[in-house]
Amino acid sequence: MVGGTGEGGTGPTRRGIDTLGLREATLGLADQVADAVAVGEAVDGLPAGEDVANVLVLGMGAAGAVGDVLEAVGELFLPVPVVVAKGYDAPSFLGSDTLVVAVSHSGDTEEVLVAAEEAQQAGARMLAVTSGGRLAELAGEWGVPVAPVPDGLVASRAALGAMAVPPLVCLERMGLFPGAHGWIQAAVDQLRVRADELSSDRSSAVALARRLGRSLPIVYGSGAVGRVAATRWKTQVNENAKSPAFANVLPEAGHNEVVGWGQNGDLTRQVFQMVFLRHDEEHPQQARRFAALETVLDEVVGGIHTVEAAGEGALAQLLDLCLVGDAVSLELAAQEGVDPGPTPVRDDLARLADT
Repeated sequence: MVGGTGEGGTGPTRRGIDTLGLREATLGLADQVADAVAVGEAVDGLPAGEDVANVLVLGMGAAGAVGDVLEAVGELFLPVPVVVAKGYDAPSFLGSDTLVVAVSHSGDTEEVLVAAEEAQQAGARMLAVTSGGRLAELAGEWGVPVAPVPDGLVASRAALGAMAVPPLVCLERMGLFPGAHGWIQAAVDQLRVRADELSSDRSSAVALARRLGRSLPIVYGSGAVGRVAATRWKTQVNENAKSPAFANVLPEAGHNEVVGWGQNGDLTRQVFQMVFLRHDEEHPQQARRFAALETVLDEVVGGIHTVEAAGEGALAQLLDLCLVGDAVSLELAAQEGVDPGPTPVRDDLARLADT
């Protein structure tokens, strides 16, 4: 369900320019997840689960989002902790009992390569998730198993299923994530249902994008599922709609960020709208927190909208929220005439950093 207190309405939308075909790729997430199961099943040379005391995921950008998904799954299901490193440096606990999952769609992400070499020197066990590049070369040199990302994916931000699911299957094969196949199938089932709904010109994503208009969205979630989904919404609006967006997690935001709404309501009402992401895994107290927050913020933001996850289990609900957010970001791009594919500011930043 998508609802809210902001003004707006549903109606048909004309699809904007989409040079990379991100919309089609986004709506095909269910097939991507289903196909990725076989990739994980085919990986050879995995370490024994009893030799793993912790899991470290290396990734930046969309690959970092893969790490976030694995961290959420770890928090809910795994007997060992999962930590995500989004940078050049690996944490100090890295050792021979660490399973490092190095994720890079291109295989040439500088930060991942640097941290992966540090992991190799520390004697960590490793799994590479990549389509090739230098990471694949290093994996071959080190004798590290590789979960190959298939060719033809239009962009790493549209490859969440292809990059996140193989490690989950590998963790199940290692005895660290019992029942993964069942949870993945439940996610596939829900993603198919959601994609059918989102393919309509009168979908919930179209309606929410119209309500959000030219405002800056602030996305709140709770628990592992809500935290990861909110971050995914933020980054997809950033990359696809080329717009600022912000994310935070409850209940922590209720202890600090909420205080910042105590003044300047005349200004904030014109700029910001809230999106609350709800799911079945949230703590029972969170329903009261969300209700209280809506009362507090009602007069200081332009609208408050609630998106409720569907599907059986935490993984299905997490990916369901991610898919809705991806679709909303594409609708925001379309209604502003923005091509969601190119990322010129990031390209300029990379070029300047290399000079």
